[in-house]
Amino acid sequence: TADPLPPPPGGVLWSEAGDLRMLLTLPAALVMQVAHPAVGAGVDEHSVFRTDPWGRGERSLRSVQLWVYGGEAAAEEGRRLRRMHRTIQGTDTRGRRYHALTPAHYAWVHATGFPVFHHARKYLGRPYTDAQERQLYAEWLQVGRILGIHDRDMPQTIEAFWPYYAKMLAEEIEATPVVKELLAIDTVIAAPDRGPLPLRLLLRMLWPVLLPPIARFRRFVTIGFMPPDAREAIGLEWTDAQERKLRRFGRVVRAVVPVLPERLRYLPLAREARASHRRRGRLMRKPGAPVPSP
Repeated sequence: TADPLPPPPGGVLWSEAGDLRMLLTLPAALVMQVAHPAVGAGVDEHSVFRTDPWGRGERSLRSVQLWVYGGEAAAEEGRRLRRMHRTIQGTDTRGRRYHALTPAHYAWVHATGFPVFHHARKYLGRPYTDAQERQLYAEWLQVGRILGIHDRDMPQTIEAFWPYYAKMLAEEIEATPVVKELLAIDTVIAAPDRGPLPLRLLLRMLWPVLLPPIARFRRFVTIGFMPPDAREAIGLEWTDAQERKLRRFGRVVRAVVPVLPERLRYLPLAREARASHRRRGRLMRKPGAPVPSP
Protein backbone atom coordinates (compact mmCIF):
# COMPACT_ATOMS: atom_id res chain seq x y z
CA THR A 1 0.00 0.00 0.00
CA ALA A 2 1.05 3.61 -0.50
CA ASP A 3 2.84 5.38 2.33
CA PRO A 4 0.61 7.61 4.48
CA LEU A 5 1.08 11.30 3.76
CA PRO A 6 1.99 13.95 6.37
CA PRO A 7 -0.61 16.54 7.40
CA PRO A 8 -1.16 19.06 4.60
CA PRO A 9 0.55 22.44 4.25
CA GLY A 10 -1.72 25.12 5.64
CA GLY A 11 -3.18 22.80 8.25
CA VAL A 12 -3.14 23.28 12.00
CA LEU A 13 0.00 21.20 12.59
CA TRP A 14 1.78 22.84 9.65
CA SER A 15 1.42 26.16 11.50
CA GLU A 16 2.11 24.93 15.02
CA ALA A 17 4.33 21.84 15.12
CA GLY A 18 7.44 23.83 14.21
CA ASP A 19 6.57 26.95 16.22
CA LEU A 20 8.87 27.73 19.16
CA ARG A 21 5.89 27.49 21.52
CA MET A 22 5.67 23.79 20.77
CA LEU A 23 8.93 23.29 22.69
CA LEU A 24 7.18 24.39 25.87
CA THR A 25 4.55 21.65 25.55
CA LEU A 26 6.80 18.66 24.84
CA PRO A 27 7.86 17.99 28.47
CA ALA A 28 4.22 17.69 29.58
CA ALA A 29 3.46 15.16 26.84
CA LEU A 30 6.61 13.19 27.68
CA VAL A 31 5.72 12.95 31.38
CA MET A 32 2.19 11.79 30.50
CA GLN A 33 3.69 9.13 28.25
CA VAL A 34 6.02 7.70 30.88
CA ALA A 35 3.21 7.83 33.46
CA HIS A 36 1.94 4.70 31.72
CA PRO A 37 3.68 1.83 33.56
CA ALA A 38 4.69 0.01 30.38
CA VAL A 39 6.03 3.12 28.65
CA GLY A 40 7.77 4.26 31.81
CA ALA A 41 9.45 0.88 32.23
CA GLY A 42 10.58 0.87 28.61
CA VAL A 43 12.13 4.33 28.95
CA ASP A 44 13.67 3.43 32.31
CA GLU A 45 15.32 0.27 31.00
CA HIS A 46 16.13 1.09 27.37
CA SER A 47 16.40 4.87 26.88
CA VAL A 48 19.60 6.92 26.98
CA PHE A 49 17.85 9.94 28.51
CA ARG A 50 20.18 9.76 31.53
CA THR A 51 23.48 9.26 29.71
CA ASP A 52 22.79 11.38 26.60
CA PRO A 53 19.94 13.77 27.46
CA TRP A 54 20.81 16.45 24.89
CA GLY A 55 21.39 13.97 22.06
CA ARG A 56 18.16 12.14 22.82
CA GLY A 57 16.26 15.42 22.94
CA GLU A 58 17.71 16.56 19.62
CA ARG A 59 16.87 13.26 17.92
CA SER A 60 13.35 13.19 19.34
CA LEU A 61 12.67 16.77 18.25
CA ARG A 62 13.91 16.09 14.71
CA SER A 63 11.71 13.00 14.56
CA VAL A 64 8.60 14.97 15.58
CA GLN A 65 9.38 17.61 12.95
CA LEU A 66 9.77 14.98 10.23
CA TRP A 67 6.28 13.61 10.90
CA VAL A 68 4.78 16.93 9.83
CA TYR A 69 7.36 18.62 7.57
CA GLY A 70 9.33 15.68 6.21
CA GLY A 71 7.34 15.01 3.03
CA GLU A 72 8.33 11.57 1.71
CA ALA A 73 10.79 11.21 4.59
CA ALA A 74 7.92 11.19 7.11
CA ALA A 75 6.89 7.60 6.37
CA GLU A 76 10.50 6.42 6.44
CA GLU A 77 10.92 8.05 9.85
CA GLY A 78 7.86 6.14 11.04
CA ARG A 79 9.40 2.88 9.83
CA ARG A 80 12.70 3.74 11.51
CA LEU A 81 10.96 4.29 14.83
CA ARG A 82 9.15 0.95 14.60
CA ARG A 83 12.40 -0.84 13.79
CA MET A 84 14.07 0.85 16.75
CA HIS A 85 11.30 -0.25 19.14
CA ARG A 86 11.07 -3.89 18.03
CA THR A 87 13.44 -5.17 20.70
CA ILE A 88 12.15 -3.03 23.58
CA GLN A 89 10.32 -5.29 26.01
CA GLY A 90 10.35 -6.29 29.65
CA THR A 91 8.20 -6.15 32.78
CA ASP A 92 6.47 -2.99 33.99
CA THR A 93 6.01 -1.68 37.53
CA ARG A 94 2.81 -3.73 37.93
CA GLY A 95 4.55 -6.98 37.00
CA ARG A 96 3.02 -7.15 33.52
CA ARG A 97 4.98 -8.07 30.44
CA TYR A 98 5.21 -5.25 27.91
CA HIS A 99 6.47 -4.64 24.39
CA ALA A 100 7.02 -1.14 23.03
CA LEU A 101 4.97 -1.88 19.90
CA THR A 102 1.98 -3.29 21.74
CA PRO A 103 -0.79 -1.27 20.04
CA ALA A 104 -2.30 0.10 23.25
CA HIS A 105 1.08 1.30 24.53
CA TYR A 106 2.27 2.70 21.20
CA ALA A 107 -1.04 4.51 20.67
CA TRP A 108 -0.93 6.11 24.12
CA VAL A 109 2.50 7.61 23.44
CA HIS A 110 1.09 9.33 20.37
CA ALA A 111 -2.28 10.19 21.93
CA THR A 112 -0.80 12.29 24.75
CA GLY A 113 0.17 15.11 22.40
CA PHE A 114 -3.41 15.99 21.52
CA PRO A 115 -4.72 16.85 25.03
CA VAL A 116 -1.48 18.70 25.80
CA PHE A 117 -1.75 20.81 22.62
CA HIS A 118 -5.43 21.38 23.38
CA HIS A 119 -4.77 22.52 26.96
CA ALA A 120 -1.61 24.57 26.34
CA ARG A 121 -3.27 26.48 23.53
CA LYS A 122 -5.37 28.35 26.09
CA TYR A 123 -2.17 29.92 27.45
CA LEU A 124 0.06 30.19 24.39
CA GLY A 125 -2.37 31.25 21.66
CA ARG A 126 -5.98 31.83 20.80
CA PRO A 127 -8.24 28.91 21.82
CA TYR A 128 -9.11 26.60 18.96
CA THR A 129 -12.43 26.99 17.22
CA ASP A 130 -14.52 23.84 16.96
CA ALA A 131 -13.44 23.44 13.32
CA GLN A 132 -9.74 23.87 14.19
CA GLU A 133 -10.01 21.38 17.02
CA ARG A 134 -11.53 18.79 14.73
CA GLN A 135 -8.95 19.46 12.05
CA LEU A 136 -6.15 19.14 14.62
CA TYR A 137 -7.47 15.76 15.73
CA ALA A 138 -7.83 14.55 12.13
CA GLU A 139 -4.23 15.58 11.48
CA TRP A 140 -3.15 13.89 14.71
CA LEU A 141 -4.67 10.65 13.42
CA GLN A 142 -2.79 11.14 10.14
CA VAL A 143 0.49 11.46 12.02
CA GLY A 144 -0.43 8.28 13.88
CA ARG A 145 -0.73 6.46 10.57
CA ILE A 146 2.76 7.64 9.67
CA LEU A 147 3.96 6.08 12.93
CA GLY A 148 2.25 2.80 12.05
CA ILE A 149 -0.72 3.14 14.40
CA HIS A 150 -3.77 1.43 12.93
CA ASP A 151 -7.09 3.25 12.91
CA ARG A 152 -8.60 0.50 15.05
CA ASP A 153 -6.15 1.35 17.85
CA MET A 154 -6.96 5.08 18.09
CA PRO A 155 -10.39 6.69 18.59
CA GLN A 156 -11.40 8.07 15.21
CA THR A 157 -13.37 11.08 16.44
CA ILE A 158 -12.96 13.69 19.17
CA GLU A 159 -16.18 12.42 20.74
CA ALA A 160 -14.59 8.97 21.06
CA PHE A 161 -11.21 10.30 22.14
CA TRP A 162 -12.19 11.92 25.44
CA PRO A 163 -13.79 8.78 26.98
CA TYR A 164 -10.71 6.78 25.89
CA TYR A 165 -8.47 9.41 27.46
CA ALA A 166 -10.46 9.44 30.72
CA LYS A 167 -10.31 5.64 30.90
CA MET A 168 -6.53 5.67 30.45
CA LEU A 169 -6.14 8.25 33.23
CA ALA A 170 -8.38 6.27 35.57
CA GLU A 171 -6.94 2.80 34.94
CA GLU A 172 -3.34 3.12 33.78
CA ILE A 173 -1.66 6.40 34.62
CA GLU A 174 0.43 6.72 37.79
CA ALA A 175 3.50 8.45 39.21
CA THR A 176 6.06 6.01 37.83
CA PRO A 177 9.73 6.23 38.86
CA VAL A 178 10.56 7.92 35.55
CA VAL A 179 7.86 10.55 36.10
CA LYS A 180 9.40 11.41 39.46
CA GLU A 181 12.88 11.54 37.94
CA LEU A 182 11.82 13.83 35.09
CA LEU A 183 10.10 16.22 37.49
CA ALA A 184 12.91 16.30 40.06
CA ILE A 185 14.72 19.61 40.39
CA ASP A 186 17.85 18.15 42.01
CA THR A 187 18.80 15.76 39.19
CA VAL A 188 22.32 16.38 37.92
CA ILE A 189 22.30 16.99 34.15
CA ALA A 190 25.45 17.62 32.15
CA ALA A 191 25.86 20.95 30.39
CA PRO A 192 24.67 21.04 26.74
CA ASP A 193 27.13 19.41 24.36
CA ARG A 194 25.56 20.83 21.16
CA GLY A 195 26.15 24.14 19.40
CA PRO A 196 29.19 26.33 18.71
CA LEU A 197 32.28 25.58 20.79
CA PRO A 198 32.46 29.04 22.46
CA LEU A 199 28.84 28.70 23.58
CA ARG A 200 29.42 25.19 24.92
CA LEU A 201 32.45 26.35 26.89
CA LEU A 202 30.52 29.29 28.33
CA LEU A 203 27.58 27.08 29.33
CA ARG A 204 29.91 24.54 30.90
CA MET A 205 31.45 27.27 33.04
CA LEU A 206 28.10 28.75 34.09
CA TRP A 207 26.15 25.48 34.32
CA PRO A 208 26.30 25.09 38.13
CA VAL A 209 24.57 28.47 38.41
CA LEU A 210 22.15 28.00 35.49
CA LEU A 211 20.96 24.44 36.17
CA PRO A 212 18.84 25.04 39.33
CA PRO A 213 16.59 27.77 37.83
CA ILE A 214 16.35 25.83 34.55
CA ALA A 215 15.27 22.72 36.46
CA ARG A 216 12.62 24.68 38.37
CA PHE A 217 11.32 26.27 35.16
CA ARG A 218 11.19 22.87 33.43
CA ARG A 219 9.11 21.43 36.26
CA PHE A 220 6.84 24.49 36.26
CA VAL A 221 5.98 24.35 32.54
CA THR A 222 5.80 20.54 32.55
CA ILE A 223 3.11 20.47 35.22
CA GLY A 224 1.48 23.70 34.07
CA PHE A 225 0.89 22.64 30.47
CA MET A 226 -0.35 19.23 31.52
CA PRO A 227 -4.16 19.00 31.50
CA PRO A 228 -5.59 19.22 35.05
CA ASP A 229 -7.13 15.75 34.94
CA ALA A 230 -3.75 14.27 33.98
CA ARG A 231 -2.09 16.14 36.86
CA GLU A 232 -4.67 14.68 39.21
CA ALA A 233 -4.19 11.15 37.89
CA ILE A 234 -0.44 11.37 38.43
CA GLY A 235 -0.83 13.10 41.80
CA LEU A 236 0.86 16.40 40.97
CA GLU A 237 0.11 19.51 42.99
CA TRP A 238 -0.78 22.77 41.20
CA THR A 239 -1.66 25.88 43.21
CA ASP A 240 -3.68 28.97 42.36
CA ALA A 241 -0.49 31.03 42.61
CA GLN A 242 1.21 28.78 40.04
CA GLU A 243 -1.80 29.09 37.76
CA ARG A 244 -1.64 32.88 37.90
CA LYS A 245 2.08 32.78 37.17
CA LEU A 246 1.53 30.50 34.18
CA ARG A 247 -1.15 32.82 32.80
CA ARG A 248 1.22 35.78 33.06
CA PHE A 249 3.94 33.80 31.33
CA GLY A 250 1.48 32.80 28.61
CA ARG A 251 0.52 36.41 27.96
CA VAL A 252 4.16 37.33 27.39
CA VAL A 253 4.67 34.39 25.03
CA ARG A 254 1.48 35.22 23.09
CA ALA A 255 2.66 38.80 22.64
CA VAL A 256 6.24 38.05 21.61
CA VAL A 257 6.36 34.87 19.52
CA PRO A 258 3.77 35.73 16.81
CA VAL A 259 5.62 38.93 15.87
CA LEU A 260 9.01 37.26 15.51
CA PRO A 261 10.33 36.84 11.94
CA GLU A 262 9.86 33.33 10.62
CA ARG A 263 13.59 32.57 10.80
CA LEU A 264 13.38 33.02 14.59
CA ARG A 265 9.87 31.73 15.21
CA TYR A 266 10.13 28.34 13.49
CA LEU A 267 12.52 25.45 14.03
CA PRO A 268 14.94 24.77 11.13
CA LEU A 269 13.16 21.82 9.51
CA ALA A 270 9.79 23.55 9.69
CA ARG A 271 11.25 26.79 8.36
CA GLU A 272 12.83 25.02 5.38
CA ALA A 273 9.64 23.11 4.57
CA ARG A 274 7.48 26.23 4.75
CA ALA A 275 9.88 28.20 2.52
CA SER A 276 10.02 25.36 0.00
CA HIS A 277 6.22 25.18 -0.11
CA ARG A 278 5.99 28.90 -0.80
CA ARG A 279 8.56 28.63 -3.63
CA ARG A 280 6.57 25.85 -5.27
CA GLY A 281 3.44 27.96 -4.98
CA ARG A 282 5.10 30.92 -6.71
CA LEU A 283 6.37 28.71 -9.54
CA MET A 284 2.89 27.28 -10.09
CA ARG A 285 1.44 30.79 -10.33
CA LYS A 286 3.79 31.94 -13.10
CA PRO A 287 2.16 32.66 -16.47
CA GLY A 288 1.81 29.47 -18.47
CA ALA A 289 2.38 27.24 -15.47
CA PRO A 290 -0.28 24.64 -14.63
CA VAL A 291 -2.82 25.80 -12.10
CA PRO A 292 -2.59 23.83 -8.85
CA SER A 293 -5.65 21.79 -8.04
CA PRO A 294 -7.85 23.20 -5.21
